[in-house]
Amino acid sequence: MVYFIDWDIVTLNGSSVIMTFLFDWMSLLFMGFVFIISSLVILYSDDYMFGDLNIVRFISLVLMFVVSMMFLIVSPNVISILLGWDGLGLVSYLLVIYYQNMSSYGAGMLTVLSNRIGDVVLLMAIAWMINFGSWSFIYYLEFLSGSFEMGLISFLVVLAAMTSSAQIPFSSWLPAAMAAPTPVSALVHSSTLVTAGVYLLIRFSPSFGYWLNAFLLLISGLTMFMAGLGANFEFDLSSIIALSTLSQLGLMIMTISVGLSGLAFFHLLTHALFKALLFMCAGGVIHSMGDSQDIRFMGGLSVCMPFTSSSLMVSNFALCGMPFLAGFYSKDFILEMFSMSYVNVFGFFLLFVSTGLTVCYSFRLFYYVLCGDFNFVSTYSMIESNYNMMVGMVGLLVMSIFGGGFLMWLICPTPSVICLPYYLKFLTLFVVFMGGWLGYEIAGFVFGDKLFSMYLYSISSFSGSMWFMPFFSTYGVSFGPLELGYSVTKVFDSGWMEFFGGQGLYWVLFNLGSVNQWFQYNNLSVFLGFFVMWVIILLFVLVF
Repeated sequence: MVYFIDWDIVTLNGSSVIMTFLFDWMSLLFMGFVFIISSLVILYSDDYMFGDLNIVRFISLVLMFVVSMMFLIVSPNVISILLGWDGLGLVSYLLVIYYQNMSSYGAGMLTVLSNRIGDVVLLMAIAWMINFGSWSFIYYLEFLSGSFEMGLISFLVVLAAMTSSAQIPFSSWLPAAMAAPTPVSALVHSSTLVTAGVYLLIRFSPSFGYWLNAFLLLISGLTMFMAGLGANFEFDLSSIIALSTLSQLGLMIMTISVGLSGLAFFHLLTHALFKALLFMCAGGVIHSMGDSQDIRFMGGLSVCMPFTSSSLMVSNFALCGMPFLAGFYSKDFILEMFSMSYVNVFGFFLLFVSTGLTVCYSFRLFYYVLCGDFNFVSTYSMIESNYNMMVGMVGLLVMSIFGGGFLMWLICPTPSVICLPYYLKFLTLFVVFMGGWLGYEIAGFVFGDKLFSMYLYSISSFSGSMWFMPFFSTYGVSFGPLELGYSVTKVFDSGWMEFFGGQGLYWVLFNLGSVNQWFQYNNLSVFLGFFVMWVIILLFVLVF
């Protein structure tokens, strides 16, 4: 059952401005999850931001963030979607620069400029939709799915979604946005900003053609592989979790590209549960360690922080698809349906290798943080999270354990028949066990001198820096124009223009004034000298 609600905002001379709201099972379910997660995040923030002078402003910005996401979820109209999209971009900038330092300013500028590319593309789609006489795409999406005009609109929407969901080449802003407070990261990476692009792709997926799906498959597969590889070379706790978000976004978009948009929405919801919990647990650990985020200083936290460690372990294992946790139901379903679909070897390879890398960095994080000895200051005292923080974590912990089964019954009420040969059926298990073993080996540095040695420094540097995308998105974009501007300023403004302009004209006028002043001295020898010179010139002309 689907409900459309038209709100007649204003009517002037027979022309009406109407805002349409769409309420179907998908929008209502997603709204419910956003409300649940945001309420638990705000409860968590009450203790996490305790003592902050601007906590009222912080909570207000978080609420504006949620309201902007609501506009995007319930709008079948591209104009109102742009309203929510711009709201998400503006509020995300204000939240990323919340701590007001140079690092936060740079991260906020990178975030907002990357998302402004999506704004421009959406505005182009809005302009092109005038051909259809309506901006409510939901009415004619499937009817015109084969036309060139709808194909162009779909391509523009895909580009906009790539900026919001941080797909290659727009991936660099997602780890940079970790400069925001941890509750913001828990909300952004689970159910709001980064999932807005995926949700938009799910809505527009009936209009995607063959080549657009192939393009999405390639980009999302490479993004998933890049993020999984980079997380295994990372030692910053927040960056590892941010790269895991990027990897799961690639998985969702990869699922949409093979026509499984319902499964992508299923994984979107389960991922929102355990990823918000993972960020909350990471925030508790960082908070207790005096804002230190290096996982090499952690270890043995299961002894001094048992509840936070247990929640971290559950969310981490849900991320890598541990059976009967939230992530298992969606990820295993996606992998098996992907194995049944018509996908080339390269896409199949990217999906399963990236899944193994996900398990690898999850187990590596588990061994670094929860096992071994405590590697921080010897006299440092670790304490468990405060009451409100733990209440927020308990709510998401229960949903991370039972939410997958609940959503499986809700979204897929009739069982799907999956027919696969044995080697494909056991391929998922093989990839998971290989990834877990590799993560254990990397965490123990059994062959660390060979893996991270200077002989392979170029490979590890390339893999651990998101394939140099942060460099290309910042210095790579700004260095050329700045260098050109400096050269133009040096050559023209401070060079030839100055020589022939201000300074040159000054010296010409100065010399002319000096000569004129010399004449005005009324010296008789000067006048006699000029008289003799003109007489000589006149005689020379008459003779020759």
